[in-house]
Amino acid sequence: MRDVKPQPHPAIPVLTGPTATGKTELALRLGQMFPLAVVSADASMVYRGMDIGTAKPSKAEQQRVRHFLIDLLEPDQPFSVSDFVHHAEEAIEEILGQGQIPVVVGGTGYYIRALSEGLHELPEPDAALQAELWAVVETRGIEPLLEELEAASPEDALRVQRNPRRVVRAVEILRRTGVPPARMPRRAPRFRYQKLILWPPWEWLEPRLMARVEQMFAQGLVQEVERLLAKYPNMPTALQSIGYKEVAGYLRGEYTLQEAQQAVVRATRAYAKRQYTWFRKEPGSVSFLPFGGEAAWPGVQSWFESSIREWF
Repeated sequence: MRDVKPQPHPAIPVLTGPTATGKTELALRLGQMFPLAVVSADASMVYRGMDIGTAKPSKAEQQRVRHFLIDLLEPDQPFSVSDFVHHAEEAIEEILGQGQIPVVVGGTGYYIRALSEGLHELPEPDAALQAELWAVVETRGIEPLLEELEAASPEDALRVQRNPRRVVRAVEILRRTGVPPARMPRRAPRFRYQKLILWPPWEWLEPRLMARVEQMFAQGLVQEVERLLAKYPNMPTALQSIGYKEVAGYLRGEYTLQEAQQAVVRATRAYAKRQYTWFRKEPGSVSFLPFGGEAAWPGVQSWFESSIREWF
């Protein structure tokens, strides 16, 4: 794959951090003050119909500030990190062409890393080996493969986020090449980036996570998953996302609604902790803001004003 040198233009702002730190709200607030458009870096918001469980910006909010990479696909359509980088770079080009400032906003750390540091050059998938690995997943779960990946590359084990598809792909590459994906060469990114990571204390975030889950159930998460399962009964990868997977189990009668809600809380807490671990080692031009939500606003505004000085 041919390396593409970054273009000589101002660095693209990136607002990220663990889930429920208020990234969407802060970006919308920035959008009322500055000529910007948001490029979403969320692995689940790309799917139509997955609204409540992803805390997707409402249609009204998307009209206030234009968003890209939201509602691109149906839940049964695949979407890889290379797809994300392709669409994100196209969106950035379009926003720049319209004289606006593109701002990447979201918490999918692997997407942000690939966009800002460059995609790994990976071999084409080996269908036969992947079939063998899926057989392991079906009979023994993902744990044996995850342990194999962890032993070779803790970074990859963290990156795959216990997603079965990503686990299988990573182990396939490891077995074929002897090299984990994280150690494969990268192509240069097309743009430069500067990142602000919201970094509130866990004691502040944890109750917000629980409140968010309660709000999602109150807003109709069960009904949303019910509608999706009626249309996609085979549970495509998208519906393995946190919240959707647990509610689907409730709808199949595997446990009570209360147990499903508790499972979503546990999964959300575990995900947020993995995000802290991931972002702690974020490379490139990075600033950490020890706040989230409304308390983060002065720092976010100051950082953004500083980051866009070279734009004008």
